[in-house]
Amino acid sequence: MGNWFQVSGYRLIFLWFLFLPGILVSQVIPGVRRIDVYQPLLKDTKIGVVSNVASVDAGKNTVDYLISNGFLVKKVFCPEHGFRSGFEAGALIQNSTDSVSGLPVISLYGEHKKPFPEDMADLDYMVFDLQDVGVRFYTYISTLTYVMEACAENHIPLVVFDRPNPNGFYIDGPVLEKNFSSFVGLHPVPIVYGMTMGEYARMVNGEGWLKNKVWCDLIIIPLMNYTHHTLIQGLVKPSPNLTTMNAIWLYPSLCLFEGTIISVGRGTDTPFEIFGHPDLKTGSFIFVPKSIPGMSLHPPFENQKCFGTNLQRVMDSDRKRSGKIQLSWLINTYKEMNKPSGFFTVYFDKLAGNSTLREQIIKGKTEDDIRKSWQSGINKFKEIRKNYLLYPE
Repeated sequence: MGNWFQVSGYRLIFLWFLFLPGILVSQVIPGVRRIDVYQPLLKDTKIGVVSNVASVDAGKNTVDYLISNGFLVKKVFCPEHGFRSGFEAGALIQNSTDSVSGLPVISLYGEHKKPFPEDMADLDYMVFDLQDVGVRFYTYISTLTYVMEACAENHIPLVVFDRPNPNGFYIDGPVLEKNFSSFVGLHPVPIVYGMTMGEYARMVNGEGWLKNKVWCDLIIIPLMNYTHHTLIQGLVKPSPNLTTMNAIWLYPSLCLFEGTIISVGRGTDTPFEIFGHPDLKTGSFIFVPKSIPGMSLHPPFENQKCFGTNLQRVMDSDRKRSGKIQLSWLINTYKEMNKPSGFFTVYFDKLAGNSTLREQIIKGKTEDDIRKSWQSGINKFKEIRKNYLLYPE
């Protein structure tokens, strides 16, 4: 049933199927599970795999799954948060040897974000399989970009095992400006961009966003039973501090607080579901951050009583989600803290992708006015995005 198709210069392996809206993630078939589709391509080849602790299907890691099915995996490439064990955001991950498979594990975080030529010298294909959350400052799309670049420069095809985007049902936020490009935002896309990893990879290639305009030989293994409005639940946590679907849905809004003096609950059992500060006395919720190995060591305001807001019941399984970034929490907290020169950190503009959002909040612009300033950029992005979609809206 599998067939090769050439689509706008991309190689896709496509299996005819029906897209069924409103189904759960357990019914979505990820690329890794479609072994009958990619086996003819990868059989008897030497493979490198970009994978981490959340690259799991039916309880088995992608690397283990490939090895158990007879594929010749030579190396593992590991991004932020680690391969078998979860590491907190920003933790330095060293090269190592996997204790289970005995394979070399090459870190793609820290100073070594892009595979070196020697890392790829003995490979026929690179496989990329990471669970993204669909937010620009979540670093896996940056890792994807650097891997695509390395594959292009070393003439190695990249096979993307696609996975669902839990925030793929909407597009929102300011489009990143070129001067604010960093590892937490490389490309001119909104904060929430509504694309899977496979679709995003096609866009990076097609828009010429790789260094020196190199072209990656890109092969997508598409999802089955997925649309951009498919209800996604029950994911293996994609990083140590995104422990629930609620946190994943709140992440586009609450991560902006990481560029301020406000805590997002790191050091608690509910990170990215609460926020607060010791001086935010109007908050109706109290929490005390603690060091939690594997999640947050020495989090902001460790052992201090923080006052704030509990958002655990804001998002629910019935998808009563607004389809937009919740700016009011940020705007209102800024006003309540009353620290005009001390509220934002230098990191905020990198997260926002511009300096404008910070300036608008300081000037007292309304949420409606701020949103209107995003619209032109969002509309232009949507025109670009539609050229690379693989799944129905």
